[in-house]
Amino acid sequence: MNANIMDKILANTLNVSRRLARRTTATCQRFKTCEDHPVRMYTDYNNRALKSCLLAPTKPAINITQKRTMFIQTQDTPNPNSLKFLPGISVLEPGQTKDFPNAPDAYCSPLAKMLFRIEGVKAVFFGPDFITVTKTDEDVEWRLLKPEIFAVIMDFFASGLPVLTDEQPASDTQISEDDSEIVQMIKELLDTRIRPTVQEDGGDIVFMGFEEGIVKLKMQGSCTNCPSSVVTLKNGVQNMMQFYIPEVLGVIQVEDDTDKIAKKEFEKFEAKIKQAKTSEKE
Repeated sequence: MNANIMDKILANTLNVSRRLARRTTATCQRFKTCEDHPVRMYTDYNNRALKSCLLAPTKPAINITQKRTMFIQTQDTPNPNSLKFLPGISVLEPGQTKDFPNAPDAYCSPLAKMLFRIEGVKAVFFGPDFITVTKTDEDVEWRLLKPEIFAVIMDFFASGLPVLTDEQPASDTQISEDDSEIVQMIKELLDTRIRPTVQEDGGDIVFMGFEEGIVKLKMQGSCTNCPSSVVTLKNGVQNMMQFYIPEVLGVIQVEDDTDKIAKKEFEKFEAKIKQAKTSEKE
C-alpha cells in the first residue's frame, strides 16, 4: 500500500459523504495526454440545452460538449530532478516569480496545492510563463509524473481560479518549536493531504490537539454538523493518519468554547420559538 492508495481511500470516503449528503455533480471532466503534450479537456454539461431549444418543448434536450486543447511544452533544466513546464499562457505577471519549497508553503496558491498532491513532487516554482516542478529523487520517473502534472495544469487553468490568493497560512497547523515530532507529522499530513481534499467540498478541518494517541479535530464550513462527517473522519482521515503515523490511535471531532456557546444560544432560541407556537395554539 502506498500514498496514492491512501489518497484514493480518502477520496472514496469523501465521495460516500457526498452521496449521504445528497450532493450531485452536474459536470464531468476527463483529461487526455499525448506524447507531444497536447492536453484535451472534454466537459459535458448534462441536460443543459440552448435557450432556444428549451423554448421548444417538442424537441428533445441536447447535450452540449465543449472541447479545449492546451499544448504544454517541457524543457530540461540543469537539475535532472527539475523539469520546466510551459503552458503557453501567463502564469504570473511579467518579472514576477514565486517559490514553494514544500507543501505547507503552498497555502496561497491553489495550483501549487494541486501539484503537491501528486506523489513524488518535492517543490514547485512559478515564473511569468512557466512552472518548474522538482521531484523527490532520481527513483521517481518523469514518464510517470508528467501525465499527472499535465492533467493538473490543464484542470487548473480551465477552472479560472487565480494562481495566487491572499490566503494566510493556517495557524493551527503551523509547526512550532514546542511541537513533538508526532504533532509535527500530524500537522504536515493535515496540510498536505487531508485539508486540500476536504476544502474541495467547501469545508475545512482544524487541528485542536493530540492527547494519549487521539487526534482532536474541528470541522468547519460544509463539514459542520454534516451527517456524513463521521464517515469522513473515521473512514478517511483516521485511516490515513494511522497509515502514516502508527502512534495515532483514533480521531475525534471536538468543538471549541465559541461553538459550544453558539450551540447553547441556538438551542435557547429554538426553545423560545416552540414555546411561542404552543402559546398561540392554546
